Amino acid sequence: MRFGVIKERKTPPDRRVVFTPEELVRLQAEHKDAIVKVESSDIRVFTDQQYSDLGIEVATDMSDCDVLFGVKEVPVDALIPNKKYFFFSHTIKFQPYNRKLLQAILEKNIELFDHETIVDTNHKRLIGFGRYAGIVGAYNGFRAFGIKYDLFNLPKAETLRNKEDLIERLKRPVLPNIKIVLTGFGKVGMGAKEMLDGMKVKEVSVADFLSKNFSSPVYTHIDVLEYNKRLDGKVVDNKDFYQNPKEYISDFARFSEVADIYMAGHFHGNGAPDILTREMLQSPKNKIQVVADISCDVDGPIACTIKASTIAEPFFGYLPSEHKEVSYTHPGSIMVMSVDNLPCELPKDASEGFGEMFMKHVIPAFFNGDKDGILQRAKMTENGKLTERFQYLQSYVEEK
Repeated sequence: MRFGVIKERKTPPDRRVVFTPEELVRLQAEHKDAIVKVESSDIRVFTDQQYSDLGIEVATDMSDCDVLFGVKEVPVDALIPNKKYFFFSHTIKFQPYNRKLLQAILEKNIELFDHETIVDTNHKRLIGFGRYAGIVGAYNGFRAFGIKYDLFNLPKAETLRNKEDLIERLKRPVLPNIKIVLTGFGKVGMGAKEMLDGMKVKEVSVADFLSKNFSSPVYTHIDVLEYNKRLDGKVVDNKDFYQNPKEYISDFARFSEVADIYMAGHFHGNGAPDILTREMLQSPKNKIQVVADISCDVDGPIACTIKASTIAEPFFGYLPSEHKEVSYTHPGSIMVMSVDNLPCELPKDASEGFGEMFMKHVIPAFFNGDKDGILQRAKMTENGKLTERFQYLQSYVEEK
């Protein structure tokens, strides 16, 4: 089996990679039938020399590989026919901007395995950069707060080496006694929590967060039933919320009236109620002045996330009274951070973590007959057609 790590070709450049040099050495050591090579790249966080120094072949021609690993979408003209590809295709939600990509994959008889579709038997995702989105997103939330109130000026995350550097920088400013509310218990939310705990912000209960004053910064980490409530007033369980989301409305106003910063790291399912609404942000009782929307669902459950921001320009102002973007220096604005590719700011850490997950959950499937069905569930295309699990995309690929 010949594995290849391809060069990232999307603009703006992405410095992440599926496998670090050390992980490729480990892959070959653990699987003697594996042959690996890396496509030469001048943007990757690990240089060609770092791979070749460990005996990994670096090449410009990847056509002899059976399986090709990338991070972001591969341009249509760079796709090699009749290969197996792993990358984030951003097609499974009918994204119109990548329809031609999926059409080309089918035309070129490529087997596509989207990183998002790699799941266990309970359809829980096994691979992703979510933890690092949470880590960088939380850092950016504090960076936004410092800029908004002219209290401190943290360097951009992309200029620092790793998570430890980010935490060390966050410990330097003396923060006022602000309150931070965090949503999400998946990889994104827990990544943000790592940062809050790493910088020693005190975690408090929901009851104390809502009712007490503190002399130092605090945060509360809330689950779906703490910021949503049933329309009929019944208190059931999380399972009921996920099965009957339309029976619920947001109960987040009680947090928006006491919190200073909102860090959004949740997964928002179809049919679930909006969380932070325009009405809440327009209310004279609203206290939130900084929103770090790490999940970044544009025009979604966070009303002020009216666009995705960029690493180059991560912050913008949102004017609740007019529901529009303004300068974040506008006195009536809420400062929003909604970067949709946050892990790119920590490419080394993110790549190391991703490779470890890939080695654990995916690579063994190539050598054990896919006994756990990892590859079978993840495969989106085969023999020029969509696989059964992804037949719902048929109308999408048929559109011109």
